[in-house]
Amino acid sequence: MKTILRTLLAGAALAPFAFAASAQDLPETTLNVVGSWSNLPLYQQFERVFWEETVPTASNGQITVNMTTFDQMGVSGGDVYRMLGDGVFDIGMTVGDYTVGDAPELEGLDVPLIATDAESARRMTEAAKPMVADIMRDRFNAHALAIAPYPPQIVFCNAEVTSLADLEGKKIRGSGRMTSLFLEALGAEGVTMAFSEVPGALERGVIDCAVTGAGSGYASGWFESSTHLVNLPLGGWDPVITAVNLDVWEGLDPAVQSFLTEQITTEFEEKAWADAGGALQRDIACLTGGDCAAGEAASMTLVELSDEDKARAVEVLEETILPDWAERAGGDWATRWNESVGAEFDVTIAQ
Repeated sequence: MKTILRTLLAGAALAPFAFAASAQDLPETTLNVVGSWSNLPLYQQFERVFWEETVPTASNGQITVNMTTFDQMGVSGGDVYRMLGDGVFDIGMTVGDYTVGDAPELEGLDVPLIATDAESARRMTEAAKPMVADIMRDRFNAHALAIAPYPPQIVFCNAEVTSLADLEGKKIRGSGRMTSLFLEALGAEGVTMAFSEVPGALERGVIDCAVTGAGSGYASGWFESSTHLVNLPLGGWDPVITAVNLDVWEGLDPAVQSFLTEQITTEFEEKAWADAGGALQRDIACLTGGDCAAGEAASMTLVELSDEDKARAVEVLEETILPDWAERAGGDWATRWNESVGAEFDVTIAQ
């Protein structure tokens, strides 16, 4: 009964309030906000616009925001929620997978290979929201406000690749523990490496391939040291969770809570997801010689995997990756995942 009640409360915590706060009713409020990667579209087009423009304007200037990003602060993305919980700033956002060392159960939000498009990724995220709300509260003293996506993580290689079999024996920089486990199950060697070190490592042959979002790879010039792009959602969608320090949240006027909940859902989360639908296609076009509004198109070779390879990938997911996560997460997380995300996609963790 307690678990069911917590789940219901968590779902309510992430849902928009049933009433909208009038800007005239809002008390003056100042928020210190830390965004995600400053050089990527999620921050540039959505996070910054929402916090620096939408919130002050929609509140008639009653809510003011001081904003930076974790990379501009010179801190690791994996430190954001820990610092948020300690009250270093009021609101923070980072990739959920960056923090799984502190909260391994959070990996259940971004399981690779399940969501192959933005619509299914949104379904996965919505199904996981009650779990995320509990994790953020219990692990990080935080209240989850929104979850927005990066485009799916795919594979950049500096040598010819035509199938999953070609990844065997290669050294590949993963984007999380689940990704590394998948690579190892295919006979590859998973390598842990900072994002900024990847282009040089690909150029020198220290690694053969690396996993990141297509847009992130284009923006950071990975195409200059890689030749083949494997279109397989190997690292999931790297959802970015926006959360507010729980003590700060509980100290806000209820009208401000209502205003922020409604605004972040409609003016940030919905818009970011709507854009994600075409982002992968746009980013792949930029990397493979298509039309590219972001700049000059690169000339990588696009590799689309066969149905047999895709079936093999899902088999590895169910037999290796998910059971490993369930064991590390412990508790009732496997059951909760089966009843939420798993039920939505007809995938089950054996227990």
